[in-house]
Amino acid sequence: MENKINYYKKSRQILDEIKKSNAKPRLLLHACCGPCSTFPLKFLCPHFDVTIFFNNSNIYPEDEYVRRRDELKKFLGYFERDFGYHVDVIETPYDNENYMKDLEPYKDQPEGQTRCFICYEKRMDQAFAYADSHGFDYFTTVMTISRQKNSQKLNEIGLKISQKYKNTKYFFSDFKKNKGIDEAREMRIHYDLYQQLYCGCKYTYEKCLIKYKK
Repeated sequence: MENKINYYKKSRQILDEIKKSNAKPRLLLHACCGPCSTFPLKFLCPHFDVTIFFNNSNIYPEDEYVRRRDELKKFLGYFERDFGYHVDVIETPYDNENYMKDLEPYKDQPEGQTRCFICYEKRMDQAFAYADSHGFDYFTTVMTISRQKNSQKLNEIGLKISQKYKNTKYFFSDFKKNKGIDEAREMRIHYDLYQQLYCGCKYTYEKCLIKYKK
């Protein structure tokens, strides 16, 4: 059986070091939607000056992309009102056609395999590059909050990408642990956030249509 790393523990160790320094580093947070941002923001904002990077051209169709982006921005208004933290959003141009070229060869794979790993890495690498060139101390992604996503793989990708950059560190996470997934669900319900039925790309969209037509 494969040995799994406790990335929640690693995240707490980083926070303990930050507390000792009496600093509040800047962190760029890749976010894919409002519901997945709920608990990660509550976890991170007391320790970091957080900015969200919304680069999700994988989402299909475009009106779904717009809905998820707008729901995220709506939540950030509630979050600032209730928790007192202002979080800016940086959005990259939507370009699903070009984005999907790297994923198309793996279109027939089930979710959670090579296609998904490529998708994670494309978005995380773009965000990491932005963080490194714009003075952010740390980068991480909200995706480890999801039950459907492999936190071990996401952190492996984050660590690999971090070797390319000199100024920004990768913040290890497993936001779903220690009841984080339960708190995220409670926040989603409390703020009445739109909960999408599929991950994002057109392949999961098509499977979702088939499933709910039955």
